[in-house]
Amino acid sequence: MERILVPTDFSEHAEDALKVAAQIAKKNNCKMFLLHMLELPSQMSDAISGGSSIPEVMLFIKKANETFQKIKERPYLNGISVSETVHFERASDGILSFSKKNKIDLIIMGSHGSSGIEEILIGSNTEKVVRLSDIPVLVIKKDIGKFEARNFVFASDFSQEIKKPFKKMIEFTKIFDANLFLVMICTPNSFKTTLVSEKIMKDFIANFNIQNYSLHIFNDGNVEKGIINFSNSINADLIGLCTHGRTGLAHFFNGSISEDLVNHTIKPVITFKI
Repeated sequence: MERILVPTDFSEHAEDALKVAAQIAKKNNCKMFLLHMLELPSQMSDAISGGSSIPEVMLFIKKANETFQKIKERPYLNGISVSETVHFERASDGILSFSKKNKIDLIIMGSHGSSGIEEILIGSNTEKVVRLSDIPVLVIKKDIGKFEARNFVFASDFSQEIKKPFKKMIEFTKIFDANLFLVMICTPNSFKTTLVSEKIMKDFIANFNIQNYSLHIFNDGNVEKGIINFSNSINADLIGLCTHGRTGLAHFFNGSISEDLVNHTIKPVITFKI
C-alpha cells in the first residue's frame, strides 16, 4: 500500500478520518492525498468549464486552500508526504474518479452515522463511495485515538464470489499483524447447522495461506445485529465486509449489510468490493 486518499469537507468527522490515515501512512510510508469537493450550481460550473472566473468561486477556492494549509500544519502529519486538491464535482463521483486517476490504494472517510432523514442527507456520499469503489474504503465514525486492527472481524457468507476481495482483505491484515476473526452469522432467515457452516468456512479458506485466524459461527436475529454483537463480544478493533456494486447495496446474505453497518456501528468498518 502506497497511496491513501482522504476526502474532506473540513468537518470534525473528516478530521477523525485524517488522524487514522496519518497513522496508517506513517506505518507504511504512504503518500496522502487530501481532496475537497466543491459542488457548485450549474451556472457556476458552466462558467468555469468555459474558462470564466467567478468571484464567488475564487473565494471558495481561496478559503479551501487556506484551510488545507492549516490542516497540513497539524503535528500528527509531520513527516508524511501530503498533497491537497480542490475539485468541482459531485462529491461521491469526484472521489471515485480521483481515486482511479491517481491509483489510490485505500480511501479513508469519516461518517456521521446518523439515522432517518439526517442519514440520507449526511451519509449518502460515504455510502455511495462504499458501494461503488473498486478499492478498499475504511470508514471512521469517531475520534478513536490510536488506531489498531489487532482484532479484525471479517463477516461473510463465504461464497465463491468472495474469494477475490478476500485476498485483498488478507493483505490488509498483514499490514497490521492482525488477529483475524472469520465469522458466519446465522439467522432465522439464513439458518445453517453448525456442521454445515463449519464445512463451508473450512472449504473456503483451504486454498488461502492465512496466519493468526479463527473461525466462528454466531447466531442472532439478523445479520447486522449479529456482526455488531459478535464484534463487541471479542472487543474488535475493525470490521471487514464485502460489497456488491451491482445490486446498488451490499450483496451480503439478504440485506444491505455493509451500508447499514457503515451507518450504525461506531467501530471502524473497511469494505472490499466483490
